[in-house]
Amino acid sequence: MRFFTALLGLVSLSCMSVLAHDGHDHDMQMPLDYVRFPYQAIYPGDDEVTADSVFSGITTFAKLPWVQCLSKGNDASFDIAFIGAPFDTGTSYRPGARFGPAGIRAGSRRLTLYGGYNVPLAVNPFLSGLKIVDCGDIPVTPYDNAYAIKQIEEGHKALLHRPTFSPLGNDSVTGKPLVPISSDGKHHPRVITLGGDHTIVLPLLRSIHSAYGAISVIHFDSHLDTWKPQVFGGAPSQQAAINHGTYFYWASQEGLIKNGSSIHGAIRTTLSGPADYANDDASGFQRIEAREIDTIGTDGIIKKIRETVGDRPVYLSIDIDSIDPAFAPATGTPETGGWSTRELRTILRGLDGLHVVSADIVEVAPAYDTNAELTTMAAADVLYEVLSVMAKTPLGKVVD
Repeated sequence: MRFFTALLGLVSLSCMSVLAHDGHDHDMQMPLDYVRFPYQAIYPGDDEVTADSVFSGITTFAKLPWVQCLSKGNDASFDIAFIGAPFDTGTSYRPGARFGPAGIRAGSRRLTLYGGYNVPLAVNPFLSGLKIVDCGDIPVTPYDNAYAIKQIEEGHKALLHRPTFSPLGNDSVTGKPLVPISSDGKHHPRVITLGGDHTIVLPLLRSIHSAYGAISVIHFDSHLDTWKPQVFGGAPSQQAAINHGTYFYWASQEGLIKNGSSIHGAIRTTLSGPADYANDDASGFQRIEAREIDTIGTDGIIKKIRETVGDRPVYLSIDIDSIDPAFAPATGTPETGGWSTRELRTILRGLDGLHVVSADIVEVAPAYDTNAELTTMAAADVLYEVLSVMAKTPLGKVVD
């Protein structure tokens, strides 16, 4: 009797399944506790529970919601998107930055452990009212540099030209409506790119140019990256001439950089000779040497940057090797004598109020890191400061 009852139950369930399938009523087949989108970040606010479930869910940047932004038919809007560019075949010394996006995301897991409120900047970027997402990675081929660079440009551009989720709104001081600062007159979302070696900035600047025209650049790096191809690597082929030491040279040649209002910070590399600085001048950059922090301090460095950039739209590019290898060893071309993590974070907070249209962090190569994940945590913390600066200043201006 018990067997007959169980058999009858199975037959009944089978009939229900067939009926549901024939009627295309998929919801009837879903368990009652089924969640179509199981991962949605919930950030604690003031005086709410923190330090909860930090290891749960897939590893996105700071536990942000994961959106497959580049999948076919996905036109989701956002205000700030993180995107990975796992490319490292333009590097000259130690490869491995293709694993940078994954490493940086792992290093960011604890960013919201205590809630995410940035005390010095007095903002919680995750609760700023902006829609911030992690779009995963741009699919980048490791076999063809020319094609990979094209993939990075197109992937970034596809995100940059999405409509924003939030409107610009009104100026907080005058109450007047804000208008976009872009050259095409549209309000664009911001894209923060996780590198990858520094070669990726050439396609990123090409994408930025499509919306903002020639852009001012703030570049933190131990190296100039404006070397002439015949000097850096010798340019044995057209594609070899584009690498992580020459991309700014090409960006300048293509008119992507706003000459005179762009600046390097943390420079301390050796040179082929004084001609490298002359070439850097011609490429449109001013320079802050790493050692200047000993004489003018972080305040003096911030002052130099702000005087150079002014109130222009600016692109921010950060090489993790701007930080001394004592604090961030996992990078392709380490140089001693750099800034500490604390000093770089202080300088980044000093950019508060600038119109940072997009940003990147590059040259994180996790294979050379310590078991304590020093470099990937430093990279994540640096981007947390960048995100906080972005959240405080909309990409708009008041027109009289």
